[in-house]
Amino acid sequence: MTPDHAPTDTACDIFCAVIDNFGDIGVCWRLARQLASEHGWQVRIFVDDLRAFHALCADVDPALARQEAAGVVIEHWHEPAHAGQTLQIADVVIEAFACELPPVYVAAMAQRGRKPVWINLDYLSAEDWVADFHLRPSPHPHHPLSKTFFFPGLGAGTGGVLKERTLDAEQLAFDRDAWWREHVGRSVPPKESTVVSMFAYENPAIDGLLAQWRDARSPVVLLVPEGRISGALARFFGLPHFGAGSAAERGSLCAHALGFVEQPRFDALLWAADVNFVRGEDSFVRAQWAKKPFVWHIYPQADDAHLPKLDAALAHYASGLPHAARDAVSRFWHTWNGAGSPDWEDFWRHRPALERRASKWASELASVGDLAGNLAEFAKSQLK
Repeated sequence: MTPDHAPTDTACDIFCAVIDNFGDIGVCWRLARQLASEHGWQVRIFVDDLRAFHALCADVDPALARQEAAGVVIEHWHEPAHAGQTLQIADVVIEAFACELPPVYVAAMAQRGRKPVWINLDYLSAEDWVADFHLRPSPHPHHPLSKTFFFPGLGAGTGGVLKERTLDAEQLAFDRDAWWREHVGRSVPPKESTVVSMFAYENPAIDGLLAQWRDARSPVVLLVPEGRISGALARFFGLPHFGAGSAAERGSLCAHALGFVEQPRFDALLWAADVNFVRGEDSFVRAQWAKKPFVWHIYPQADDAHLPKLDAALAHYASGLPHAARDAVSRFWHTWNGAGSPDWEDFWRHRPALERRASKWASELASVGDLAGNLAEFAKSQLK
């Protein structure tokens, strides 16, 4: 991969502990690739679960302790104290999602003549407090070091979210019909059909929604990457399993199971659909750049701690909608996240307004700047 700019002397280490299957490594891998390809950084990423990494990038060999893919050096972070076969301290050190750096690495950072820029990359949140805490320093209690909190966000004063420079051009060049023939084995469904992509956690609301699509007045074509929701599809259609390549019909609903979609190909799945159900952080961000209506399944937390984050995202995304459409989106998102039974007709009757808002929102979000670019600019200012 050729960097958009000439390679720099900036070396960057990213530490990532895989907690939620693909969420943490998904964000870190996307960030690593972008820092390498667009900013010319020399990037090394430490990951404690190479099997999960392999699912996102087939070039990663789970059996190798050290390897390279997409211009990024990858090391298996196989124990808390491990910090690479050779202890080399980078100029920029990113501690992703409070994973805690190896003590030996922190001690070596403190001994470095020119102290590295130490960034604590936090989880994405649209809550108002994020802008207040973004870029706040946190001195280390024992070493002459300070880390900076870097918060992804949806509004001004935050780190923004990840977006590659080529993404819009790639979407404009996307051949929807060719994608359908290659990945589903059929042509694009007719215009009277609604194409839905479904990437979700296990969800008790799925049975009722599938029944609504079965009984809908117009056809619904469902695309389901193989994963945590596959069992629910199999039960609904009375099948022993619903793995990649499977297809089934009931009433107005036709469903197709796809293989697990690697990260660089996920955007095309979103572009191929009319409305996208997404989960977690990485796919939530990609759905916003896809400029299509979407429904977010936020990662559930104890004591419903995730619901204020859901409402905060809604406050940003739905603010430009007419009142009735805004209420419908809020109702549907909340029921999909456990607060009752989702009403598809109530939601989708606002399709024209949702489509207009999706496109406008992508432009608003872009004005915040992309996360990799904002992070690189901050690091550059600290390395002077």
